[in-house]
Amino acid sequence: MIVSAVIVGAATVGSQIYASNQQKKQQKKQLALQRQANQDAKDRAKEAGDRADIEMNKANRKRADVSALTKKEEQAAMAGPAGTLLTGVQGVDSGSLNLGGNTLLGG
Repeated sequence: MIVSAVIVGAATVGSQIYASNQQKKQQKKQLALQRQANQDAKDRAKEAGDRADIEMNKANRKRADVSALTKKEEQAAMAGPAGTLLTGVQGVDSGSLNLGGNTLLGG
Protein backbone atom coordinates (compact mmCIF):
# COMPACT_ATOMS: atom_id res chain seq x y z
CA MET A 1 0.00 0.00 0.00
CA ILE A 2 2.78 2.43 0.82
CA VAL A 3 4.53 1.63 -2.43
CA SER A 4 1.42 2.35 -4.44
CA ALA A 5 0.91 5.62 -2.55
CA VAL A 6 4.50 6.63 -3.32
CA ILE A 7 4.04 5.74 -6.99
CA VAL A 8 0.78 7.69 -7.16
CA GLY A 9 2.42 10.64 -5.38
CA ALA A 10 5.43 10.58 -7.72
CA ALA A 11 3.16 10.35 -10.74
CA THR A 12 1.12 13.28 -9.45
CA VAL A 13 4.21 15.40 -8.83
CA GLY A 14 5.63 14.40 -12.21
CA SER A 15 2.43 15.32 -13.99
CA GLN A 16 2.31 18.65 -12.15
CA ILE A 17 5.90 19.45 -13.17
CA TYR A 18 5.12 18.49 -16.75
CA ALA A 19 1.98 20.65 -16.76
CA SER A 20 3.91 23.53 -15.23
CA ASN A 21 6.60 23.29 -17.93
CA GLN A 22 3.96 23.13 -20.64
CA GLN A 23 2.25 26.18 -19.19
CA LYS A 24 5.55 28.11 -19.11
CA LYS A 25 6.22 27.18 -22.73
CA GLN A 26 2.74 28.27 -23.70
CA GLN A 27 3.16 31.58 -21.84
CA LYS A 28 6.47 32.26 -23.59
CA LYS A 29 4.87 31.47 -26.93
CA GLN A 30 1.93 33.78 -26.22
CA LEU A 31 4.29 36.54 -25.07
CA ALA A 32 6.32 36.24 -28.29
CA LEU A 33 3.12 36.36 -30.34
CA GLN A 34 1.96 39.46 -28.43
CA ARG A 35 5.29 41.21 -28.97
CA GLN A 36 5.11 40.44 -32.70
CA ALA A 37 1.52 41.72 -32.86
CA ASN A 38 2.55 44.93 -31.10
CA GLN A 39 5.45 45.44 -33.53
CA ASP A 40 3.16 44.80 -36.49
CA ALA A 41 0.67 47.34 -35.14
CA LYS A 42 3.43 49.94 -34.75
CA ASP A 43 4.62 49.28 -38.31
CA ARG A 44 1.08 49.60 -39.69
CA ALA A 45 0.52 52.85 -37.76
CA LYS A 46 3.77 54.32 -39.10
CA GLU A 47 2.88 53.31 -42.66
CA ALA A 48 -0.58 54.83 -42.26
CA GLY A 49 0.94 58.07 -40.97
CA ASP A 50 3.38 58.18 -43.87
CA ARG A 51 0.56 57.60 -46.37
CA ALA A 52 -1.48 60.36 -44.73
CA ASP A 53 1.47 62.76 -45.00
CA ILE A 54 1.94 61.91 -48.66
CA GLU A 55 -1.75 62.43 -49.38
CA MET A 56 -1.71 65.74 -47.51
CA ASN A 57 1.29 66.91 -49.51
CA LYS A 58 -0.41 65.89 -52.76
CA ALA A 59 -3.52 67.81 -51.81
CA ASN A 60 -1.64 70.94 -50.77
CA ARG A 61 0.88 71.32 -53.56
CA LYS A 62 2.19 74.84 -53.88
CA ARG A 63 1.85 76.50 -57.24
CA ALA A 64 3.54 79.67 -58.44
CA ASP A 65 1.26 82.69 -58.77
CA VAL A 66 2.20 83.54 -62.34
CA SER A 67 -0.18 86.48 -62.63
CA ALA A 68 1.32 88.18 -59.55
CA LEU A 69 4.84 87.66 -60.89
CA THR A 70 3.85 89.11 -64.26
CA LYS A 71 2.26 92.16 -62.66
CA LYS A 72 5.34 92.72 -60.51
CA GLU A 73 7.60 92.56 -63.56
CA GLU A 74 5.36 94.94 -65.49
CA GLN A 75 5.45 97.45 -62.62
CA ALA A 76 9.23 97.19 -62.41
CA ALA A 77 9.55 97.78 -66.16
CA MET A 78 7.47 100.98 -65.93
CA ALA A 79 9.73 102.36 -63.17
CA GLY A 80 12.54 103.17 -65.61
CA PRO A 81 16.03 101.81 -65.94
CA ALA A 82 16.58 98.62 -64.07
CA GLY A 83 18.73 98.70 -60.98
CA THR A 84 20.87 96.19 -59.22
CA LEU A 85 21.77 95.72 -55.59
CA LEU A 86 24.86 97.85 -56.23
CA THR A 87 23.26 100.74 -58.14
CA GLY A 88 19.76 100.87 -56.67
CA VAL A 89 16.62 101.62 -58.68
CA GLN A 90 18.01 104.86 -60.17
CA GLY A 91 20.81 103.03 -61.95
CA VAL A 92 24.26 104.56 -62.49
CA ASP A 93 24.59 108.34 -62.76
CA SER A 94 25.72 109.07 -66.32
CA GLY A 95 27.87 112.01 -65.09
CA SER A 96 30.10 109.66 -63.17
CA LEU A 97 30.91 107.73 -66.32
CA ASN A 98 32.75 110.64 -67.97
CA LEU A 99 36.47 110.10 -68.29
CA GLY A 100 39.18 112.72 -67.79
CA GLY A 101 37.74 114.35 -64.70
CA ASN A 102 39.80 115.44 -61.76
CA THR A 103 39.71 112.90 -58.94
CA LEU A 104 41.55 112.54 -55.70
CA LEU A 105 43.38 109.56 -57.15
CA GLY A 106 45.01 111.76 -59.77
CA GLY A 107 44.31 111.64 -63.35
